[in-house]
Amino acid sequence: MADVKGTAQPQGKRPGALPEVRALTVADIRQSLAEGAADFARCPAVGLMIGAVFMVIGMAITVSLLVLHEPWLIYPFAIGFPLVGPFAAVGLYEVSRRLEAGQAPALGEVLRVIWAQRRREVSWMAFVMLFVFWIWMYQIRLLIALILGRMSFATLDRFVDVVTTTSEGWIFLGIGHVVGAALALVLFSITVISIPMLLDREVDFVTAMITSVRTVLASPVVMLGWGLVVTLAVLAACVPFFLGLLVVLPVLGHATWHLYRRAVV
Repeated sequence: MADVKGTAQPQGKRPGALPEVRALTVADIRQSLAEGAADFARCPAVGLMIGAVFMVIGMAITVSLLVLHEPWLIYPFAIGFPLVGPFAAVGLYEVSRRLEAGQAPALGEVLRVIWAQRRREVSWMAFVMLFVFWIWMYQIRLLIALILGRMSFATLDRFVDVVTTTSEGWIFLGIGHVVGAALALVLFSITVISIPMLLDREVDFVTAMITSVRTVLASPVVMLGWGLVVTLAVLAACVPFFLGLLVVLPVLGHATWHLYRRAVV
């Protein structure tokens, strides 16, 4: 088969065809995590730096919410924090890519790669992720106004008491978690593979999102299990003043790269 210019095309491959995806297993998850931990051990500087940045951001937002007397937003913020994790890990993907190629991932070169993404398709994915995160935080405020609006809670302890001991609080928790789970599933499906793919290949962000969704559909149980692992790990890392992000975020970022490499041919 030849195109209009007479260039031979591989059999079964059309110009602009979507990348082929593989079905994943639990063993792939375990191996990716092991390789992620190994990458972090081999080059901890970048991982610690990125983890520290997001640790400081988490602390700053938490303190700001307390100062603004809106402590009830700390919990939904912590729940939504993993939604932007894939974008935060761009530098970690670059480290793993260089280690995979047998190169030394110098910090300056990795930072230049991160900065260069502002002119590539990754920047569009950042917009998508932050937009969904904004929707998540907005719907929490909307639910508070609709369900808990007549109640007063000026402190975090009072908010926890309201949502755990009143019927309105249980309704708020139920609806909030269902809506949040739906948003998280959508964002996870379109980003879990797309971000490392955009760093690795010259494809548009729509193709990357479609490939990511196809990967999830090819192994729904395994991929949803991976999403649960990431969410629980990040939440646990946020508990001690976000200090756990120093290790958890780099390991998960490197592991996501290796999962991408297994998933996309």
